[in-house]
Amino acid sequence: VYSERLRLAKLAGMQAVEVLKANLRPKDIMTREAFENAVALDMALGGSSNTALHLPAIAHEAGVPLSLDDFDRIAQNTPQLSKLSPSGKYFIEDLYAAGGVSAVLKRLAENGRLHTDCKTVALKTQGEIAAVAHVVDEDVIHPWNNPVHETGGIAVLKGNLAVDGSVVKAGAVDEDMLVHSGPAKVFNSEEEAVEAITGGKIVKGDVVVIRYEGPKGGPGMREMLTPTSMIAGMGLDKDVALLTDGRFSGATRGASIGHVSPEAAAGGTIAVVEDGDIINIDIPNGKLELAVSDDEIARRKAALKPFKSNVTGYLKKYALHVSSAAQGAIEVFED
Repeated sequence: VYSERLRLAKLAGMQAVEVLKANLRPKDIMTREAFENAVALDMALGGSSNTALHLPAIAHEAGVPLSLDDFDRIAQNTPQLSKLSPSGKYFIEDLYAAGGVSAVLKRLAENGRLHTDCKTVALKTQGEIAAVAHVVDEDVIHPWNNPVHETGGIAVLKGNLAVDGSVVKAGAVDEDMLVHSGPAKVFNSEEEAVEAITGGKIVKGDVVVIRYEGPKGGPGMREMLTPTSMIAGMGLDKDVALLTDGRFSGATRGASIGHVSPEAAAGGTIAVVEDGDIINIDIPNGKLELAVSDDEIARRKAALKPFKSNVTGYLKKYALHVSSAAQGAIEVFED
């Protein structure tokens, strides 16, 4: 509803011309330091788990290494300063009124968590932008010494169930679900899971496992928004965890763990989880474990039939060449 948006659109077009005149190119901006700034900002805002998919993919195109280990490292050193909807009571408009993204950058810069010399399309450095910003409302953008959470809004979990990693929007998880153990209810597609949820087959304590929805299996990593919304709508988001090799919308709340890698279609451990298996989730310590012996997991994997996608054409080519979500689901060709 802001007329300022129209002015911003016009100014953006004008600025594009200035960027061209300055001969500032995408790779001048997309440096290793800039990507680290982006991750730090996302951690401070408690942003979407999709960041852990898209930023590594963009970084790959720019020739910059960026892994889930980088997300984990930055999360441990960057507190969450804002708690926005749907896990909090404030909205994007409130963040804007409180000083906006620039004010969050200011918080990061003041506490040594921002590479201040990174170039931007504003033809100013990120440090110069942060220097003139102001935090107007500390209820929306918390002080560094009084954060919403001591660590970043996204957590990386690893273990025998996610050897290459998985991602959860930790800032949106109820405290009672940060550590959880429960029996698996396993589904080989989103549709199967939705049918079970609507049929009342999911009860408190369960860990809903939705597999074959990863980059290869989907193919394309569909967002599991419907099952997460239904679980929350039924009032089970504080009692039921959801685990998938697919991904989630930024609107996710609750113990929704995505990007489980390797995915089921690539023969990951998630492919051999059986109904009733106990799954242990420990978000504070970054652990995701299937409570089954290594020998039993190996036996199940040996009996696992190779995945064959039923799609055709370009989707089939995509499924054959796409990498793990832990790498940003980038295209990989073997020599």
